[in-house]
Amino acid sequence: MTKSTKTTEKNPIPSVWTREQRRPDQPALSRDAIVREAIAMLDADGIEALSMRKLGARLNAGATSLYRHVATKDELMELAVDEVAAEIHVPPAGGPDWRAAVTEAAGSFRTTALRHPWLTLVLGQAGLAYLGPNYMSFSERLAALFTAAGFPEPSRAIETVFSYAMGMSNAEAAWLTTVARSGETEADFIARLMPAAQQAAADHTHLAIPHAEVEEATTDPVALRDMKFAYGLEVVLDGLALRLPK
Repeated sequence: MTKSTKTTEKNPIPSVWTREQRRPDQPALSRDAIVREAIAMLDADGIEALSMRKLGARLNAGATSLYRHVATKDELMELAVDEVAAEIHVPPAGGPDWRAAVTEAAGSFRTTALRHPWLTLVLGQAGLAYLGPNYMSFSERLAALFTAAGFPEPSRAIETVFSYAMGMSNAEAAWLTTVARSGETEADFIARLMPAAQQAAADHTHLAIPHAEVEEATTDPVALRDMKFAYGLEVVLDGLALRLPK
């Protein structure tokens, strides 16, 4: 085989979406079934707990059978990302209130990211382009929304909003994972930590925790997290609004 032939046969982009799918030797085992089980494992135990060997065991299939559908764990993660991308809702472009539409899209992303805490970790990895149909559809709908709103550089506006949404969702997912591991409710977990936090902040004037925030954190922490996300998003959108042509 010549060098040029080898180059031609090499996959130009390391993505599951750019190579031909192999014919399975186990007809009952489908790529969809593999991805669904992988997502269930990721949701329950995180990225580090997922391996082709463990996944095969849960599906009563050998790793060799899995590799006929998915060549590597990276490919499996691509497929998982694309599957959950279908859960993110983006309102139609051209509506009367672009801010409300973007807020809805960012909120849907956050909801999806909290349902699948591994998502923001994977999306934050540099160098990998997500080319699956669901993720491309999500990106296209966002581009249409920001273009219709009148942004001269819609991709930059999208990156700004979703960098915020991704960062906040990542921190929130990590916090909720910590709470879950404690075996307590979020309110009880905060109530147990709050005295130490208040004591640590006592000698720092600008770090004092307002009574109202203490009350809300220990009675309705979900509403408090919602408020914090909404506040930051409003600030981001305020800044982006200044970029719109007058």
